[in-house]
Amino acid sequence: MAKAAPNLCFSPLTLNQNRKENFFSSQNGCFIHKPSLKNTFFSPIFRSCIPVRISATPTRTIDHQVTDYNAKILHFCQLGDLENAMELVCMCQKSELETKTYGSVLQLCAGLKSLTDGKKVHSIIKSNSVGVDEALGLKLVSFYATCGDLKEGRRVFDTMEKKNVYLWNFMVSEYAKIGDFKESICLFKIMVEKGIEVNSYTFSCVLKCFAALGSLKEGECVHGYLLKLGFGSCNSVVNSLIAFYFKGKRPESASELFDKLCDRDVISWNSMISGYVSNGLTERGLGIYKQMMYLGIDVDLATIISVLVGCANSGTLSLGKAVHSLAIKSSFERRINFSNTLLDMYSKCGDLDGALRVFEKMGERNVVSWTSMIAGYTRDGWSDGAIILLQQMEKEGVKLDVVAITSILHACARSGSLDNGKDVHDYIKANNMASNLFVCNALMDMYAKCGSMEGANSVFSTMVVKDIISWNTMVGGYSKNCLPNEALKTFAAMLKELKPDSRTMACILPACASLSALERGKEIHGYILRNGYSSDRHVANALVDLYVKCGVLGLARLLFDMIPSKDLVSWTVMIAGYGMHGYGNEAIATFNEMRDAGIEPDEVSFISILYACSHSGLLEQGWRFFYIMKNDFNIERKLEHYACMVDLLSRTGNLSKAYKFIETLPIAPDATIWGALLCSCRIYHDIELAEKVAERVFELEPENTGYYVLLANIYAEAEKWEEVKRMREKIGKKGLRKNPGCSWIEIKGRVNLFVSGNNSSHPHSKKIESLLKKMRRKMKEEGYFPKTKYALINADEMQKEMALCGHSEKLAMAFGLLTLPPRKTIRVTKNLRVCGDCHEMAKFMSKETRREIVLRDSNRFHHFKDGYCSCRGFW
Repeated sequence: MAKAAPNLCFSPLTLNQNRKENFFSSQNGCFIHKPSLKNTFFSPIFRSCIPVRISATPTRTIDHQVTDYNAKILHFCQLGDLENAMELVCMCQKSELETKTYGSVLQLCAGLKSLTDGKKVHSIIKSNSVGVDEALGLKLVSFYATCGDLKEGRRVFDTMEKKNVYLWNFMVSEYAKIGDFKESICLFKIMVEKGIEVNSYTFSCVLKCFAALGSLKEGECVHGYLLKLGFGSCNSVVNSLIAFYFKGKRPESASELFDKLCDRDVISWNSMISGYVSNGLTERGLGIYKQMMYLGIDVDLATIISVLVGCANSGTLSLGKAVHSLAIKSSFERRINFSNTLLDMYSKCGDLDGALRVFEKMGERNVVSWTSMIAGYTRDGWSDGAIILLQQMEKEGVKLDVVAITSILHACARSGSLDNGKDVHDYIKANNMASNLFVCNALMDMYAKCGSMEGANSVFSTMVVKDIISWNTMVGGYSKNCLPNEALKTFAAMLKELKPDSRTMACILPACASLSALERGKEIHGYILRNGYSSDRHVANALVDLYVKCGVLGLARLLFDMIPSKDLVSWTVMIAGYGMHGYGNEAIATFNEMRDAGIEPDEVSFISILYACSHSGLLEQGWRFFYIMKNDFNIERKLEHYACMVDLLSRTGNLSKAYKFIETLPIAPDATIWGALLCSCRIYHDIELAEKVAERVFELEPENTGYYVLLANIYAEAEKWEEVKRMREKIGKKGLRKNPGCSWIEIKGRVNLFVSGNNSSHPHSKKIESLLKKMRRKMKEEGYFPKTKYALINADEMQKEMALCGHSEKLAMAFGLLTLPPRKTIRVTKNLRVCGDCHEMAKFMSKETRREIVLRDSNRFHHFKDGYCSCRGFW
């Protein structure tokens, strides 16, 4: 039978009948260091202590019966009078003091955390050549450990010739307390090598160390060793083994041990509940609790807290409320750690009112209580509530910790509340928290998600220490806020400081995709392959998106097929990719594949498939998806879905139906919906409807220059020059500025930018102009004539033709033909929608030069090959 676990304690309080000597005692290695000044001295820990009458006001005069120095010192130790005890120790001769007297003084020094006095006692012990036996050695080592000088305690330990298992256990335990688990394990190995007879406490402690280090194999070896020594049925050891296997993500091994354990105590049950919950097996953990209740096993506070955590993780509010009731009956509700866990449970289960009731009833609150409440508001996206709590905390004098601050910032980020975020930033500055790395990272994230990259950069630029999260936040922030060039610059700076991780790759790839920077994207793809990041699903999805938006749809599909476990994002990216390239039927096939794979579509998936139908003119299929979205999947339609349907009706020439559809919408249409119809009015030259629609658009977005320009272009194409003039005057009066048309093409990793009507400064301007004139001449010879209505100027045909030659996409395509190797695909990106004349020119260029041209405009992709375009007129 295994030996019982030892208590690391000092000698209990005893009384020598002849000398009336009393000794302090400790339990589990803890010192009693708060002596009573009442008439009767009695240790609350050891009930076997004998009371000793003392004076109500201690003086230097002690009982006349006690004349021995040892007794006097021990008496002062009982009183907690370290000053007098030390005075006598220093006065005594070498032979006058016993080792237990030194031990008592050391114990008092430890209790009062007096490192200086304890060192003085140790010095006297050494100068008097007092033999350090196991008992005094334990007192010395304990004193140094308690006072925070474990290094000196280890020196004492190493010099001792004889050390019993209790002292070894104490050292193993102390190193574990300070997180030096490797040293604890090292001492355990020395114990085994020296043949020290280990006990259950040794195994319990060392298993915790292996669990903390994640050393599963070594822990299993210890498991085998303890079985050989006969500790396999020891309750405390098996409990430690259960905790060890749960920490090592081996719940089945833990469960097997629990099933075989005959002598289960509440710790055994608690270990199973908390172990399952921490391993994401909440239902099994709650099942253990129900079994515990069925068997009538008494629960403790640890049980209740573990179950509440499980309820919080699984959203099981009903069970959480039942446990709450049980806790009240068991009088646990006054414990602050219980109240905090309960509050967190209600909050995570979506019952903020319940959380608030718990919070308001708490007699005592700490920063964890406030943080849990703030986190609840954060999850609900209610940053205003979190800010109110912050202000209340300030009034009550509660100082926020890092967790509370980051929670509030997260709430601001989720709700896009920049003003509230700035208020929190002010609080951070006022309370000297601006140098904390976690706080700075949360601040940057808040600014980035609220659309203020200036604010994010102001924090980033003042940070002394930046970690990978800091850099990723900036790179990702620039990407998401449509600042791809800044993202690439930050990424380049990051490479000089530290190695990017997979998250960095997922952040920088969208920037390359936004710019259609294929060559740069390929370089990053190579880096991903070399560093093994391609198995990360976020990175894999970003790569598919990159190649989709760079016009390499075949490679995008190949990479998509290589993703072993596709999530909803993977499928949605591919569906959207087919849609923007004009392959509606392929998008529908992929959507059906997704459903066959057991992935349920969400509202974004339906936006993608409706967009695909719109850009391929698939009217019947579009209506079918529009209806099944609501009827089959119970997804509420939003403005984006209605905008897709308006776009679909408009592109297929059903302008009046689109107008009626908008007027019958169950929600108020926004400028995007009316704008989709206005764009189609230009395609089908319906000026009367365009004017009606434009009035609605101007009411909703009076400062959006694009819509004014669009209506002016509609008038220009119809040669209504007075109306064009009126629109341009209106733009001027409002102080609005039109975004100039620009296009770019990437050649050898360098992006070449072209602006409409401004080609003279380019080093190849003459060659570009000559090539375009040559193409225009050949087009006329083959019966193609310039679509001068797209010149949008009131001039003669020659001037209009010259204006058309200056359109940015033509300049970029011509530059590609001049500089890229034969047969290499020309890839051009434009910030606005491609005009009709440039579209015809691109078709002719692809036929004449036998080159594939991929043009990405603000709306979709156009693949030109052999005189045809993939859009088939739906653009």
